[in-house]
Amino acid sequence: MTTQNAINWPERYLPGTGDNFVSNEVIAKGLSAADVWPFLVDTSTWESYYDNVADISFPQGGGPELRADIHFRFGTFGFPPLDAHVVEFQGPAAGVPGRLSWTARQGGSPEEQLDVLHAWLVEDLPGGRVRILTQETQIGRPAAALAGQRPNPMLNGHQAWLDGLVGAAEKTRA
Repeated sequence: MTTQNAINWPERYLPGTGDNFVSNEVIAKGLSAADVWPFLVDTSTWESYYDNVADISFPQGGGPELRADIHFRFGTFGFPPLDAHVVEFQGPAAGVPGRLSWTARQGGSPEEQLDVLHAWLVEDLPGGRVRILTQETQIGRPAAALAGQRPNPMLNGHQAWLDGLVGAAEKTRA
């Protein structure tokens, strides 16, 4: 029997307590966490495999690779660039999943304010498989508006990100 890891959630962002929550997962054969991780943490690769991200910058320096405690900005889902901060960063290792989480915020009027935690878990599974889990909790009126749309743009957008991430990693294995 295999036990799968879970996202580490700060209490403020516990699933089901915000205005929008989505969870997406893929398990891919023939890839490892080490194959996938570089495409997730190197933001210079994001736009090559995911078309719902733009205007990535590092206003305080650093980048394009994410690391613990780095600040960055990016646009997604039609929002103006969000101010993001990596709050969890652990690269994958033997028996240890890769973990990446960032908060992202948009200020403005109450109608515009958005507060997000986007978390990733990348882990090797037996049989030459990798599991990639991404989950996001959003708080704010823009989040509630997204949650009410059918199909949910967040759910579909994150699935596209996962599919693109796997595709990018597969190209390096070919």
